[in-house]
Amino acid sequence: MQHINYPGKPALKPTLKPVLKPLTACLLAIFYSQSYSSNAFAQTTEPKADAKPDSVVITGSRIPRASLEGPAAVTIITAEEITKQGYKNVFDALNNAVQNSGFTQGEDFGNTFTPSANTISLRGLGPNHTLILLDGRRMADFPIAYTGTINFTNLANIPSNIVERIEILNGGASAIYGSDAIAGVVNIILKKQSQGYNLNVKVGDTDRGGGSNKRVQFSGTANTEQLRSLFSLEYSEREPLRATQRDFMATRATPSATLYRKDVKSGRYLDLGDTCSQQSDFFEDSQINYKTSKGNYCASPRLSPMHWTVQTKNQSLNLFNSTNLDLNADTTLFADILFGKNKTENDTRSPSWVSSSTNQSYFWNKNTNAYEAWSKVFAPEEINGVNRFNRLWDDQSVGINLGIKGVIPGTQWNYEAAYSASAYRSENVAPRTLANIDQFFLGPKLGLDKAGIAIYAPDQQRLTQRLTPAEFDQITSASRSSDSSRTQTLSLAVNTELWQLPAGAVKTAGIAEIGRQSFDNVVDPRVNQGYFNTVTKSDDVHGSRQRYALGAEVYVPLLKEVTASLAGRYDDYHFAGRKDGKLTYNGGLEVRPTKELLLRGNYATSFRAPDMNYIFKARGTGYYSSTTDYYRCKAEGKELKDCDYAGYSPGANYVQFGSPDLKSEKGKSFGLGVVWSPSNQFDVSLDYWNIKISDMVVNLSSDQLLRDEADCRTGKRDINSSLCADTINRIKRYPKDALSRAGEIQEIWVNPINAAYQATSGIDISGRYQLKTSGYGDFILKANYSKVLSKKSKQFENDELYDDLADLGNSDWRDKLITSLNWNKGDWSNTLTVTRYGKIPNGSGKYYLSPTGVANWSTVYQANKNLSVSVIVNNVFNKIKYDYSGGWPYYPVGSLTPFGRQGWVEVNYKFGA
Repeated sequence: MQHINYPGKPALKPTLKPVLKPLTACLLAIFYSQSYSSNAFAQTTEPKADAKPDSVVITGSRIPRASLEGPAAVTIITAEEITKQGYKNVFDALNNAVQNSGFTQGEDFGNTFTPSANTISLRGLGPNHTLILLDGRRMADFPIAYTGTINFTNLANIPSNIVERIEILNGGASAIYGSDAIAGVVNIILKKQSQGYNLNVKVGDTDRGGGSNKRVQFSGTANTEQLRSLFSLEYSEREPLRATQRDFMATRATPSATLYRKDVKSGRYLDLGDTCSQQSDFFEDSQINYKTSKGNYCASPRLSPMHWTVQTKNQSLNLFNSTNLDLNADTTLFADILFGKNKTENDTRSPSWVSSSTNQSYFWNKNTNAYEAWSKVFAPEEINGVNRFNRLWDDQSVGINLGIKGVIPGTQWNYEAAYSASAYRSENVAPRTLANIDQFFLGPKLGLDKAGIAIYAPDQQRLTQRLTPAEFDQITSASRSSDSSRTQTLSLAVNTELWQLPAGAVKTAGIAEIGRQSFDNVVDPRVNQGYFNTVTKSDDVHGSRQRYALGAEVYVPLLKEVTASLAGRYDDYHFAGRKDGKLTYNGGLEVRPTKELLLRGNYATSFRAPDMNYIFKARGTGYYSSTTDYYRCKAEGKELKDCDYAGYSPGANYVQFGSPDLKSEKGKSFGLGVVWSPSNQFDVSLDYWNIKISDMVVNLSSDQLLRDEADCRTGKRDINSSLCADTINRIKRYPKDALSRAGEIQEIWVNPINAAYQATSGIDISGRYQLKTSGYGDFILKANYSKVLSKKSKQFENDELYDDLADLGNSDWRDKLITSLNWNKGDWSNTLTVTRYGKIPNGSGKYYLSPTGVANWSTVYQANKNLSVSVIVNNVFNKIKYDYSGGWPYYPVGSLTPFGRQGWVEVNYKFGA
């Protein structure tokens, strides 16, 4: 990988300096009071004969409690399950969780905004409505917006060897954690202790080729009587998987054009002689002379597959350290540091040239006295390989958590005062053609005609000649952008038992936070200086916001069988010269009519502060996956089903602008559940959940704008009305008398608004059964199932509710089931995991694909107390879900993978314990 020098970035601003000094003084006071009074308070920590089991803190509360069950369902995925169930990393485990029903664009989605990042969408409500925490603390957003519009947390690079467990909380939790916790909360709990040292090596490959990977992990501890320190190092490499490495999508039914010369007025392709046959070795010996009713041109059925990496290439290095220093029996200093460095490489587009692409994409040929369009795709055989035009990302992330915790002197209050900060930096190298490329192929520019179209007198041989890598280097380079994001938080959390009631202790907890978030998107200045062959301008974008929060919660055992909990929190956000404050609350009730049965219910309000990308973006561009031009269909008197301009793909380009006046989104959720645990060997639970979001921030609907435009232009609406004036101004079209793309949509201007409403509900069912035998070993059967019962939405207040589940354009899962059977006998442990993915619409959006089951198998052999060997096979039956209805690449992209069977061998060695 080539070395790139990137533009500099401004240093992190010390915006929290005014609060650091008083907090530091407070921490020092606590430290000194604890140090001098350690003997006096030593007696309070001695265990009593009737001491209760240690309490734990489960996601969704800050109050320690004895039971893992609470008023809201929490799903736990342990580190052991991540390995045994065949999950490759933290993201893979969360992506397969039954609560994750939403479709997301990941690294296999092709030309996405964020191919070096992966995220999830709990309940199908979008990545920005799921709060991701690392040890209960926020992480910096990925600095590039998901789909170019929303901020999210990247899950692709969290090392699995430092994870103790993952907790997934259903429903809203803003009263505990603040903004974003609308659909649910994912809390990734890191390991805090270990014994000795551990070396882990894992190597894997795919059965059908491509995508091989390897990983080395080393972790250990350094402990003394007062100091506990855990460190971890992980390095991994992953090879790309290209579409050409899967036979079912290695070629396209209709070849893609690689070289043509066209008369713009007639639309006919002009003769290229025997060029196509002379260059038949191009694109891996697949270039042909393709005949059409309007002439011939060069084409290849392997062009698109050659330039699409289904899995990105990745190198990853992660370092982690967690240290706890006991100053005395009641006071501990702690420090956690996590550093990650990742290099990602992908290919989603072929390097190409279209004549005069910055001015109508055609020119006046002085030699033929005609308007012509020339186009060429550069073959790998010309440019020194298919990887020559890959895009590169160099990402670095760091997170620190420093603080002190213990007991406030002279009281029964436990406290934790902490400073946490994280930063993410992503540097992108994007190959581009240079501004001199027209001159390279067409010769010197001879001026402009009266319509402003460039005039050339080109030699066709320049178009048809075989290039050399050196010539390709003369007309291409790469832009270098730098994106970063940061978050900082000062927090003080306390909890205690207030008093005793007949049924137990009343407990309470409180939290105070001061935080700041910021981001910077810095583009290569040459993009706007005419250095590259592009007219799309890109602006630097910067934004920041500060937040303040106070919250409290209480846990009350009303009766021996009935426990209530209540929490409230006020968050105050300051951004773009204004502020937005929100009060949220939640309440829960647990009823145990018998020791074996738990009935639970909860209600919560939640909110999400507007995405900073929505607020501060100056100008963003992209394109819709499909568009319907209602006006052109009506103008030609055609029904949508017969109209060529209905549902065409790829759709129209859009331009997006930010809006500083956005309000926070508001959410409400409630849940009811029952848990039955008749024994330690068996338990089952059923939970109903319901989530609603109002004032949801979305971009103006392009489809609605196009419908309104058609009504305005055809007289159904008053063309002079303010609505029509605004709508027509937003939809830019090429002139009706243009020689190329006459009357077509050039771009649609949109901006975000608080208008949308969305509501969804469903059920979760989970169960576990353990069977111990004397001769056949121990068996553990687990099952988790989630089904979406309803999902409805609307764009504006007066719109009718739309049934998203009935929408054959909605790729979210309707239901998902995961079952696992673990068999332990002697030194062997075997686990079979079967995931059943429910139906989803096919590529054409006309019917559903049938449910799909995928089986993973793992075997772990404990050779001795130090050495274990594992064999893991994913997709045991080598199944791939095909979908030919929507055209190439012939499988449901983003929903199911084309990998087929994958296998790993893992060796784990412990020493020095």
